[in-house]
Amino acid sequence: MASLLFTPLSIKKITLKNRIVISPMCQYSAIDGFANDWHLVHLGSRASGGAGLIIQEATAVSPEGRISPADLGLWNDEQIVKLKQINEFIVSQDSVPGIQLAHAGRKASVSAPWLGNKKLDISNIGWQTVSASAVPYHENEPYLPVALDKTGIEKVISDFKSATKRAVEAGFQVLEIHAAHGYLLHQFLSPLTNVRTDEYGGSFENRIRLTVEITDAVQSVWPSDLPLFVRISATDWAEGGWNPEESVQLSKILKEKGVDLIDVSSGGLVSHQQIQLGPNYQVPFAEKVKKEANILTGAVGLITEAQQAEEILENGQADLVLFARESLRNPNLPLDFASALSEDIQWPKQYERAKN
Repeated sequence: MASLLFTPLSIKKITLKNRIVISPMCQYSAIDGFANDWHLVHLGSRASGGAGLIIQEATAVSPEGRISPADLGLWNDEQIVKLKQINEFIVSQDSVPGIQLAHAGRKASVSAPWLGNKKLDISNIGWQTVSASAVPYHENEPYLPVALDKTGIEKVISDFKSATKRAVEAGFQVLEIHAAHGYLLHQFLSPLTNVRTDEYGGSFENRIRLTVEITDAVQSVWPSDLPLFVRISATDWAEGGWNPEESVQLSKILKEKGVDLIDVSSGGLVSHQQIQLGPNYQVPFAEKVKKEANILTGAVGLITEAQQAEEILENGQADLVLFARESLRNPNLPLDFASALSEDIQWPKQYERAKN
């Protein structure tokens, strides 16, 4: 009997050859938002390594939407050129190129992790951050984020729409809206960071408004026959925050809007979160959203072994399994997983002599 992990999945006109997805992972290696050969080799090696879908790291829709100065961006037509080259290689390996579009909000303007992940000085290379409300991530931060006004919100929506057009031109075949991990859309979703009193704050309907409006804007220019994902944090892991029940409710609305899959993660919003780490620790959230919102889901979080991933699919907890750190450790993870599950899959011809 064939494994579920290596059973193809069709979403709209795209068919993934297996259920293994490379999760978007920041590389902090871009200059002025431009991809380079590091991104070509990083993403390309995971494609030759056998993954069905490769989702490019959180790609900023505007310069101020970057987490760090070294983040990828798609606010400039010239940024398309290298991405197109990368995507053509991914497709040549029978893999599907995806992109995660993002705005970091109040978590923007920090240095790369290996430079301390510190807030950058606005008078030097940093910039003014924005958010749903003027609530900082850390209490002792030198600068408060600016609460977006209506004009600022309209710019964010427009930036997502423009970046989506460029994503189409660059040859991406899956698009994911990043509404998780404490970045801008998540900052609007959660009452811990959204204390607004206008139509974007207060009630559940108001807090989800920006995410829904961005989904509509993206849908207006993203091809209707290509898959659209949304990544959410199912819980803030903090009292009074965004919760799994709201995640289900939002997922139902997004499904009505034409979203195909919810990529279910958690946390990242507040520094005082209390995450209960362990293998599969986020999988129950993917299962809850899948079953209660009746939508495809992706599972993430300390999934490191072939049989572990297979069981998630066998148990009906998710439809795709996303790998982050484990794929950094092993670019050929799908080839190894196929061997572990006694699946005979096609290897790159250049590597076939090492297959047996």
